Amino acid sequence: MQVQRIRLIYFSATDTTRKIVRQVGAVLSQRLSAVVQEDDFTLPAARERDITCCADELAVVGVPVYAGRIPNKLLPYVAERIHGSSTPAVPVVLFGNRAYDDALIELRDVLEQNGFRSIAGAAFVGEHSFSNTLAAGRPDAEDLHVAQGFAEQIADRVEGMDALPEQPVQVKGNIPLRPYYTPKNARAYLKVKPVVSDACVACGKCAALCPVGCIDAQDVRRYTGPCIKCGACIKKCPQHARYFDDEVYLYHKNELEKNFMRRAAVDLFF
Repeated sequence: MQVQRIRLIYFSATDTTRKIVRQVGAVLSQRLSAVVQEDDFTLPAARERDITCCADELAVVGVPVYAGRIPNKLLPYVAERIHGSSTPAVPVVLFGNRAYDDALIELRDVLEQNGFRSIAGAAFVGEHSFSNTLAAGRPDAEDLHVAQGFAEQIADRVEGMDALPEQPVQVKGNIPLRPYYTPKNARAYLKVKPVVSDACVACGKCAALCPVGCIDAQDVRRYTGPCIKCGACIKKCPQHARYFDDEVYLYHKNELEKNFMRRAAVDLFF
């Protein structure tokens, strides 16, 4: 099979998913002598347009795992506006050291329904959006090495492929999908937003980076909508001026850090 272009399609609020998708894409580009095109739909403006892939492209589609699934705020965009045309695809999810539950099988099936044909899949680990210690620094050098090997195997598969497989790649997960994982006091948790310390200099970076556009650019202490707790405004603030102090949020964070501090494994599927 001849691939003309590698499409890297991803959401990555804190750059962890981006690192893995780019690593896979770089190897595929070199091995298959194909150009790379990035479709980063992290920011709201990017989700105002459709993404359409052709049959001679290979799509690597990456999303983070929120509560064991594709983030519910992203799911409509992924399901309705990312399309293939018998396009080979590699669904990739990135989870924060707890589990990816049904996120990978959900992403695979959404892509299949939208005209893609999955030929491989993976669940990688990234530093949790809530924490600086849970999967700290991941994806790290070891993860990137695994991603390189994963891409090499995909390239081998593509080079030896005369036609797309009739069945999607088999991955872990449940059908029907399980509900989103819910923390204690989930209703109160959903309303929680970061607070802003006096260290804030109102540079506006948080508003510019917010994937759901819920921080007022004119008054960065003001929220205009619900927070998805992606961590972008906290981890990328130059002054470290944003943080959570809500007891419900901190309870959930502490439970995660207490129960899931082991080095979670990466899962690869072919």
